[in-house]
Amino acid sequence: MQNSYLESIKKQITYYKSLGDKTFNQLTQEELFYQYNQESNSIAVIAKHIAGNMLSRWTNFFTEDGEKSWRNRDDEFVNTFSTKEEMITYWEKGWNCF
Repeated sequence: MQNSYLESIKKQITYYKSLGDKTFNQLTQEELFYQYNQESNSIAVIAKHIAGNMLSRWTNFFTEDGEKSWRNRDDEFVNTFSTKEEMITYWEKGWNCF
């Protein structure tokens, strides 16, 4: 049962990552950075936040619990990317940590 559960979870996670990857591949840099208004987040900012959360939660998972002291969550909601490639690199960094 444990092996089938773990394989099921891996399959689900891989599926969700692929949805993000496929979305990014379909969008231009301009579309990724688009904000409807000042209060909304662009897709790039949402991806930055998701990756930041994965980095914080999964770095040293077995020895440190939860939120890391080095995480600057507020900065995750500021677009600091200049290009689509920078955003995807950070997205991949979060997933690789996870």
